[in-house]
Amino acid sequence: MTVIAGVAGRPITHSLSPLIHRAWIAAAGLDADYRAFGPEDAAGFEALVAGGRAGGLRGLNVTAPFKAQALTAADEASATARLCGAANLLVFEGGRVRADSTDGEGLLAALAEQAPGLALNGRPAVILGAGGAARAAAAALKAAGADVGVLNRTPARAEALAADLGVRVAGPDSTAAAALVVNALSVAPEIDIGALRSDAVLMDMTYRPLTTPFLAAGRARGLGTVDGLAMLVGQARPSFRALFGLEPPPVDVRGLALEALGERP
Repeated sequence: MTVIAGVAGRPITHSLSPLIHRAWIAAAGLDADYRAFGPEDAAGFEALVAGGRAGGLRGLNVTAPFKAQALTAADEASATARLCGAANLLVFEGGRVRADSTDGEGLLAALAEQAPGLALNGRPAVILGAGGAARAAAAALKAAGADVGVLNRTPARAEALAADLGVRVAGPDSTAAAALVVNALSVAPEIDIGALRSDAVLMDMTYRPLTTPFLAAGRARGLGTVDGLAMLVGQARPSFRALFGLEPPPVDVRGLALEALGERP
């Protein structure tokens, strides 16, 4: 019987997750498929989860705007998902739903791949934004030993995140001393790239476009950069393990994704 998993979000046609997981499925020779699901609304997502409970799905990766709902739909959740207040992974088994968040693991994997010289322990890291992506970043970076600050246009949201995760609210000038600045916003942040330290690393969680204006400005100044595609692949690896029960095969999924994006490998 074919094992069915997938990714749920809206919009979802842009997602590269099916490309990545299907490449691994094919290389592993699994009788499985990984599909894109685009529920119209919260009720549609609830129906999708119900189908998983009934045995129609092995699991789901979850993206905006359903990550918070995914957590509340679960019978049990990892400590990481509870800390983030959102889940990007649901696994269905025996009529029950287990929630997890692999976004933080993906972030750390991306940093290790594209900024291997960056030391996090005890060093200042500033996260721009205070949504679910920022929460996942804050939790992962704090666990890695970084001195995490959150900078957000709405101070109350930054204060709530900081209180929940035990990190600090960053001031407007805090990026100047940061060893790492992570953009967890869906738009280009308004910060002075020229004021950053010369050895700072910039990371953007967005991968469309692959080189965002934020990363382009950093590269123009000679700073280290980490793109959102590295994080996407990084979070997909533990998701694949959870969904299909084995390690992802050695396939150049980044190269496939770059081709799909119209980028040069």
